[in-house]
Amino acid sequence: MRKFYTSENGYVEKPEWEPECWINVECPDEEDFTFLRSELGIPESFLESAADMDERPRFDREDDWLLTILRIPRRSNSEPDCYDTVTFAIITKGELLVTISHNRTEMITDFIEHSRKRHIMEVNKPDFILRMIFSATYWYLNYLKEINHTVDRSVTELRDSVRNEDLYNLMQLQKSLVYFNTALRGNTTLVTRINKMFSEDCDPDLLDDVNIELQQAQNTVNVYIEILDSTMDTLTSVISNNVNEIMKKMTSVSIILMLPTLIASFYGMNVAVAYGTTPGAFWKIIIFCVLLALLIFLWLRKIRWI
Repeated sequence: MRKFYTSENGYVEKPEWEPECWINVECPDEEDFTFLRSELGIPESFLESAADMDERPRFDREDDWLLTILRIPRRSNSEPDCYDTVTFAIITKGELLVTISHNRTEMITDFIEHSRKRHIMEVNKPDFILRMIFSATYWYLNYLKEINHTVDRSVTELRDSVRNEDLYNLMQLQKSLVYFNTALRGNTTLVTRINKMFSEDCDPDLLDDVNIELQQAQNTVNVYIEILDSTMDTLTSVISNNVNEIMKKMTSVSIILMLPTLIASFYGMNVAVAYGTTPGAFWKIIIFCVLLALLIFLWLRKIRWI
């Protein structure tokens, strides 16, 4: 689906394509590809790169066309409390500006609303790319806060009982943080290249803001990775300790019952046994076994085994 926007104190949607407008294409179909190829003449290699979900942040030139690939975050549709990154392509040529994403994200809608609130006017294409990176970084930080809250909630639940499902969710969050960390590094490298290639065209204040936000996002994701790694190590130790405690209790029960069971086994033999004909021998043996089990229990308590 493609939409057309013009910069009028913020981006305003238009019903049809106009020269010098921003063309945003999300989840393109065959009709969109026909428009991009035939009417705009975008190189086929650029469209293939935009469709590649594993593309790294980079620049690419072909004739007068410039392709910029970003990695933007999104909330996963397949797993709850899971996040990943997707390819976002910005294609420019002269006054032509096209963005292509094969996944729906919250970023574009938020970017348009923010531009209207702040009355942001498009100055040039490098500044537009920087604003997109700035918006993507904002959503990285937003999702990182959600991940942190999810980790805190999961750790609180794991204090009561350790479930495989909770551990699996934490593992998914670890994977999300790795995705974020890799994407942020790539976007940071891209900003450095923008500064070198378009140093005279970029807004220096905007460039500084983008660098600060990217640095904050990288620091945050590194801290959360360390916290989550430490949490997983701690949970592994807790699980191991819980297993040891359970085995300890089961061993204690076995030791307490072992001697009384041994005595009962002797008197269960089909041979003549001592005190076999003594009046009340059965109850005496039972009382003796109970007392013996109690003595073993008290001894284990004394040595702090149980």
